[in-house]
Amino acid sequence: MVGIQERLPTSLKPRKYLSWPSGWALLVALTVSSPAHAAIKLHDLISDGAVLQQGTTVPIWGTANDGESVTVKFQNQSVATTAQAGRWLIKLQPLQPGGPFTLTVTGTNTVEVKELLVGEVWVGSGQSNMELPSRFFSKGDAVLAAWVAAAPYPQLRLFQAKTKWQPATPENLNGFSALLFAFGLRLQKVLGVPVGLIVGAVGGTPSGPWLSAAALHGDAACQELIQQYAATKYGPALQQYDRELADWKLAAATAQQQNKSPARQPPPLPKPGTTRDDPVGSFYEAFIYSLMPYAIRGVLWDQGEAGTGLAGVDQFTLMGALIRGWRKDWAQSEFPFIYIQKPSGGGCAWDYADPVTKNADPFVPQPPGVPAFGIPELETHLRIRQYPNVGMVGSSDLGNGLHPQNKSGYGQRAAAVALGMVYVQKIEYSGPIYASHKLEGSKVRIQFTHVGRGLAFRHGDKLQGFAVAGANKVFSWADAKIDGATVVLSCPQVPQPVAIRYAWVSLRPWANLFNQDGLPALPFNIDFATVNEGT
Repeated sequence: MVGIQERLPTSLKPRKYLSWPSGWALLVALTVSSPAHAAIKLHDLISDGAVLQQGTTVPIWGTANDGESVTVKFQNQSVATTAQAGRWLIKLQPLQPGGPFTLTVTGTNTVEVKELLVGEVWVGSGQSNMELPSRFFSKGDAVLAAWVAAAPYPQLRLFQAKTKWQPATPENLNGFSALLFAFGLRLQKVLGVPVGLIVGAVGGTPSGPWLSAAALHGDAACQELIQQYAATKYGPALQQYDRELADWKLAAATAQQQNKSPARQPPPLPKPGTTRDDPVGSFYEAFIYSLMPYAIRGVLWDQGEAGTGLAGVDQFTLMGALIRGWRKDWAQSEFPFIYIQKPSGGGCAWDYADPVTKNADPFVPQPPGVPAFGIPELETHLRIRQYPNVGMVGSSDLGNGLHPQNKSGYGQRAAAVALGMVYVQKIEYSGPIYASHKLEGSKVRIQFTHVGRGLAFRHGDKLQGFAVAGANKVFSWADAKIDGATVVLSCPQVPQPVAIRYAWVSLRPWANLFNQDGLPALPFNIDFATVNEGT
């Protein structure tokens, strides 16, 4: 994403990390310091003030003398093991929520971990919109500022990668991810159990460095795209680069003779399957692998503006590899993965007085002609929700911009997705989503999921944003009517529709279909022939 680093404060620009060999990552993950006669030591995550995940087996691990007997006691459980190669790990049976509790580990020495809570643990990751702290948004988000000022929150605990668990005080919250805090605060209030929030995010980063090299190399879909890129695009691009480099060398020599500064040398092309800057897996090993196998409920992800960083591999395909890879390495095969829709904003809101949607784009009349689709990222990010146990946080009505200021609104919307999808509460967490369609003569009847309390349009005097096309694939605006849980389209100019669209453009403040829960419908683009072929 060009320009994203330049817009961040110096202290918040992306940092560079080495891509550690997997052996070193394992040492970090185990907090290894295992010379002879080493005392029992626990991973940094298992420390005073931590939150342990309820309702599942909970790994507890660390280092000790080779062959030393280690016993862990917690919540009336006592589990023993023997350290091997200076390392040990036990698993506690599912825990009951509450606290504070004390965990005791006994071997040649005894370690007590105090003020432990048991509840829900979520990891937040991605780029700047996940990393940026509350103080960055306080002036533009009065709700967030008030939440920070109202701290402490005794049932909320914070952990930033490479640090220690911290209480949710105003000082700590000002330096902690604004989005993840807003997400966790609503969860804690609604669920009534402790919540632990772990953040590992770096501004300006593409998704390539956030999945492991093993996950990339083992993913058939990614490898196929990389091979296609190498065969069809990399070769010609390399030839062009060689020509530009030769021209630069000639110009540089001439400039040197004239005592002038040469033009900037063209940057080398990354080889297929590699990134230009941070290596594949570098941020994964620095921020994510070191958290494993700490028991978590799920992941909240906000990234996409910087793309994948891998030429030829799109965000949809790479995110599939990332999600599968994280789940495999975490040994939690189907933990929920919730992500923020990109691009941010672009649509109108049901209620501009609602603090959650106050920054939405103003509603405007429908343009005379159907806009041409020009933002492929819109389609890419809509597709990511097709992966198992993955939820998308609809963001069209939450405010636009590179760094949307309304982090309290984004966090609350993300929490609603978690409450509805993960905790199965009776709450509607998505706007209407296209499910199917049926031709009725020259009309098209569209069925939706997530209709909530019913379909409705907001603002103006009619439903807007639907278009139909005939065999020539030229789209015209349709007359759209709500009929129960469906929408019926008609268009005199298109007597035989073969394709339909809704809000199929990045900026769409004129598209006004909602459910009566106040959530905007998701854009869609349906070609009947493709649907009938099942592709």
